[in-house]
Amino acid sequence: MDILDYDFMQRALLASLMVGLVAPAVGVFLVQRRLSLLGDGLGHVALTGVGVGVLTATSPVWTALVAAVLGAVLIELVRARGRTSGDVALAVLFYGGIAGGVVLLSLAPRGQATNLDSYLFGAITTTSPEDVAVFAVISVVVLLTVVLLGQRLYAVSDDEEYARAVGLPVLGLNIVLAALVASTVVLSMRVVGLLLISALMIVPSAIAQLLARSFRETVALACVVGLVVSVAGTTTSFYAGTPSGGTIVLLSIALFLLVSTGVAVRQATARRRHRRRVDVHDAHPHEHGDGCGHQPVPHGDHVDYDHDGHRHAPHRTGEGVHYDEHGEHPVGAPPAGRTG
Repeated sequence: MDILDYDFMQRALLASLMVGLVAPAVGVFLVQRRLSLLGDGLGHVALTGVGVGVLTATSPVWTALVAAVLGAVLIELVRARGRTSGDVALAVLFYGGIAGGVVLLSLAPRGQATNLDSYLFGAITTTSPEDVAVFAVISVVVLLTVVLLGQRLYAVSDDEEYARAVGLPVLGLNIVLAALVASTVVLSMRVVGLLLISALMIVPSAIAQLLARSFRETVALACVVGLVVSVAGTTTSFYAGTPSGGTIVLLSIALFLLVSTGVAVRQATARRRHRRRVDVHDAHPHEHGDGCGHQPVPHGDHVDYDHDGHRHAPHRTGEGVHYDEHGEHPVGAPPAGRTG
């Protein structure tokens, strides 16, 4: 059974490609700003937009996009102009959005609200050709904005005070970023769902931060990871009969745990090697060898070095290098054995 033999899976893979590329490209700025939960908050607001679309029998994608963008702009204005802290504003966004969605959907005819789960948790196989066209437009707009304003968005995300000091329009750029997040949420709701989209925005970015050495590398690597887990998750869900959103998120989390473990092991090994080098240096700051400036003295199957009247012989062990004293010593010299 070839997955590409089905039109709905062709559309599903196209949608997953777009989401896998766009979500991390925007999410990396959220990770930098420590606003990882903003995607969740806007997902709840988008649910209100879905409720409006269902209630009015219009396209839920467009109404969700309008609601999410308006919510994004509102939260940035509240955060910048009001006295409400960012976490409180996000909490209001969470609960207000989901409450509005529940109320509006309860007013819709019962038959029209049956596809609510597909928006909450994703139902990529229900993606229509019209959805793919809308997603393509959103993807192009978001990616072009990231390419054109990426450096400025990074400056604001990294240090708002510095960005303001050099004359950047901080509020305007924050609103642009919030609108990009809102657009990405709507783009992803068919693929991973409104309740899971934040994971696809954040986890690939977190993986990239563990491996990359610059912000540019982080963005590129996050997009690669997003593409891989999105396509792999969609393919796996087709053959395993599992929900696409949950499968994609679980794959990304598994990859994060794998990379985190590998990085931790590598760092621990590097620290052990560093400690061994430090221990050897502390025990015997001068390392003997050819050209070290001390006279070599053959001694059985190895070579000693005459160091201030002491004959030192280097020996390598599993714990590093130590120096033993061999041979006769002048009066007052320490006894034979390991020395510092």
